Amino acid sequence: MESTLALNQQNLTKITHLIPCPGYNREALKKGVVHIGVGGFHRAHQAYYTHQLIREFNDSDWGICGIGLRKADQKIHDVLQNQDGLYTLIIKHPDGTIAPEVIGSIVDFQLAVDSTASVISRLASEETKIVSLTITEGGYNFKPATGEFDFANPDIQHELEHPDDPKTVYGFLTAALKKRRDAGLPAFTVLSCDNIQHNGDMAQKMLHSFAQAQDAELAQWIEKEVCFPNSMVDRITPVTTQADIDYLESTYQIKDEWPVTCEPFIQWVVEDKFSNGRPEFEKVGVQFVRDVKPYEKMKLRLLNAGHSVLGILGAIHGYPTINACIEDKTFRTFLRAFMDQEATPTLDELPGIDLDAYKDSLQERFANPNIKDSVARICSESSAKLPKFLIETLNENLSSNASIEFSALIIAAWCYYSDKGVDRNGEAIEIIDAMEEELHQAAVQTKEDPLAFIKLESIFGDLSENLRFTRVYTSLIEIIYRDGEVIKLMQKMLNSGFENRED
Repeated sequence: MESTLALNQQNLTKITHLIPCPGYNREALKKGVVHIGVGGFHRAHQAYYTHQLIREFNDSDWGICGIGLRKADQKIHDVLQNQDGLYTLIIKHPDGTIAPEVIGSIVDFQLAVDSTASVISRLASEETKIVSLTITEGGYNFKPATGEFDFANPDIQHELEHPDDPKTVYGFLTAALKKRRDAGLPAFTVLSCDNIQHNGDMAQKMLHSFAQAQDAELAQWIEKEVCFPNSMVDRITPVTTQADIDYLESTYQIKDEWPVTCEPFIQWVVEDKFSNGRPEFEKVGVQFVRDVKPYEKMKLRLLNAGHSVLGILGAIHGYPTINACIEDKTFRTFLRAFMDQEATPTLDELPGIDLDAYKDSLQERFANPNIKDSVARICSESSAKLPKFLIETLNENLSSNASIEFSALIIAAWCYYSDKGVDRNGEAIEIIDAMEEELHQAAVQTKEDPLAFIKLESIFGDLSENLRFTRVYTSLIEIIYRDGEVIKLMQKMLNSGFENRED
């Protein structure tokens, strides 16, 4: 048997004979992008686009320096350090084709908890033109019900008192921007790549709120000099499994400690407003537009909400993966009904987009049997996701007296999921949520008070006071808690509707 090759720069010439590898001079790359929150999605999306640009057009200005802000980022830091920033992207096609490729655009990684001063210096460096973010919805530190900055966060309180000892993204950004201002350097662009509607606007609002409290004069400079383009990102990227690691080793004799798997589809729509230059990403398929909002709303309310629809219902039913859900005709039909009847009517005009074709493509992507995106991953951090993906849609439909029953079922199912923590077969559900305990404590009170769960104002606002919604919701809660079964309820909705039934 051939010896295994560890993935690193030294072995790259040998690995090139096995799978595609970067042929460009990685040592010559400037660190024009600093990316905070290097996870699977960043490596499958922004880093992949950057790799393409460098590979195909020899643009050496936009190498990536990754930053981890949390101790939990230690593993990815160590892996990328061991592998000289290299990793394998495994693209899995629906027809079974698997296409691995080594990506070389990440050239450095720093862990903030180990070297605060070094991270601030990298952000403040003249070489840094863009600071991009994938810090998850929860990383933006806003109150879901109001959208306002959460100053109660202990780390934020610490940063306001100790600006030279940052803990959060806001502390690091303000510390670096202050150094740039004082040195007479232009500001960098803050480019959010998270699944938050108006993600650039949200990043701007939160950073301005923090900076205003910490240093009002600096806040004025940031408001004038820093650009925060909104962007819409899309590529399904499941959690890497041991099977993915084993596949590379057994098929290609390549030892990659943390490869990334993804689907072939990829999309990035970005507003063309940058503080200090940008890569020519349009050369590799990125779409630059004047206003990204209609496109991001489409993606959040169809793809992301659609994922949550399948994930929460699928978790209770006992399906382990999203493709298993979509293979079930009831789930597939329910998802399409939700998209057609509740999500689509809330969307804005979308020039150049065929919505029916887009929804067809979503169902095809969800069904990719080689992706096997876990239901647990999709349901993770639902407390941060659902207010933007689903509850905003629900509130708009309540205001316009449109359909709400599909969304109401998802929330009722989420309550049951948070309360019981098991599927219909009695198997434990893996729940990953920063608010897990708070959600559970609210949900367990449901038998005494059917509205207890939706009285969590930080998530649901005043939804518990809407009589139309509560009538539908409590009826659904009664049935789910009696039967522990969602699929019959889904079928009943699809066959005759639920909200207006008389029984």
